[in-house]
Amino acid sequence: MSKPEILAVAKLWPPYVDALREAFVLHDRLHQEDPARFAEVAPRIRGIAASGESKVSRELIAQLPALEVISVFGVGYDGVDVAAARERGIAVTHTPDVLTDDVADLGMALLMAIARRVPQADRYVREGRWESGPMPLARKVSGARLGIVGLGRIGQAIARRAEGFGMAIAYTARHEKPASGYLYYPSPRALAAEVDFLMVITPGGEGTRGLIGAEVLAALGPKGYLINVARGSVVDQPALVRALQQGQIAGAALDVFADEPHVPPELREREDVVLTPHMASATWETRRAMADLALGNLQAHFAGRPVLTPVPA
Repeated sequence: MSKPEILAVAKLWPPYVDALREAFVLHDRLHQEDPARFAEVAPRIRGIAASGESKVSRELIAQLPALEVISVFGVGYDGVDVAAARERGIAVTHTPDVLTDDVADLGMALLMAIARRVPQADRYVREGRWESGPMPLARKVSGARLGIVGLGRIGQAIARRAEGFGMAIAYTARHEKPASGYLYYPSPRALAAEVDFLMVITPGGEGTRGLIGAEVLAALGPKGYLINVARGSVVDQPALVRALQQGQIAGAALDVFADEPHVPPELREREDVVLTPHMASATWETRRAMADLALGNLQAHFAGRPVLTPVPA
């Protein structure tokens, strides 16, 4: 039997691409790079290999009459028009759980980095400024108040790590989770007003676009810090820039941005901001586990078995 033909809609991790080429006939971003050739092969495309940042629109889905499955290499799938896929009976999968620890680890690393000014301290030593005197004092983390926006798998993993620092933990989410044992607030604004650090780890998409806006940042206050390891769209980036410029918050640590990989100079040039290049899941161990699961979802579907990790209904 001939191998199923699939379309990669984003630049994917090279070892994952190698595995896809071995198992399938892979058309790598053909819809972007060779539209004429794409029009020829589109009727034969049965699967899509996407990343967590990919856009799989209703229009693209409509161009693929044989499409059966969309496998997302990532936990987030807000760029996929899931409703359009379900109308056609197309399975949509993602890679939850395998990246929970890494994202939680980086969330705490960013919190520590901005509070204790770790990147600034590194530059202070490298640039020879230590010889002129000590750095300004930083902010203590142990015993501080942490607010988590989104208490899903990763949010809970962050909370467990924060417990090790003796932090007082509160959260906001679509629904209260009494079993968590943490204090619940009904909105991000109400939560921000009561914490020292606000950690954002809620899903992206239209439902959370701009969720952390000017009012939330004002509530966080001039001694509060924002950490975002969710999606850039969840934070109103211009409002964040204004809050930093006006001293409305103490600082921010960001792994995600509104228009990646473009980060505005208003953020890049600030000493009260720590920036990382959307790397929360970027370890060898986790990327391999993500690749295995994303590939496994495709293989299961084409073997006639249930997919391993469908997106929630």
